[in-house]
Amino acid sequence: MGGRVVAVCTSATKGVKKTNVGEAYLEVEHGIMGDAHAGPWHRQVSLLSTDSIAKMRAKGLDVHFGDFAENLTIEGLELFSLPVGTRLRIGSEVVGEVTQIGKQCHKGCAIFQQVGDCVMPREGIFIKVVKPGKVKVGDAVEVVTDV
Repeated sequence: MGGRVVAVCTSATKGVKKTNVGEAYLEVEHGIMGDAHAGPWHRQVSLLSTDSIAKMRAKGLDVHFGDFAENLTIEGLELFSLPVGTRLRIGSEVVGEVTQIGKQCHKGCAIFQQVGDCVMPREGIFIKVVKPGKVKVGDAVEVVTDV
């Protein structure tokens, strides 16, 4: 079972949409270098699937990768069904461990205000970085057990 990275997104401040920068370096116990949400906590890197974004597009929203403040947009994996503790290999170097499924939504979220719904609180996942390295658009994402 595997997927593919379609966007690598960062932002300099919290509470804003992220921009697809194409590639980034992920550091152990930190997350994406240069991203506002990185740090020594359990939600170092956020992931959202293209299927989740498609659900919001089906409701009439013109949304793009990074608009849900996700760091990595992934196609081909149902991320929210992965249990906490699952390890993912991203590209040839990075390994992340799922630490949380979903999150409490910001009440002031622009997407929620527009349509009264947002997928990130239900379908976004968070990982901590176990093995560091570079991640870029096009990298494979796979569930692993041998790390």
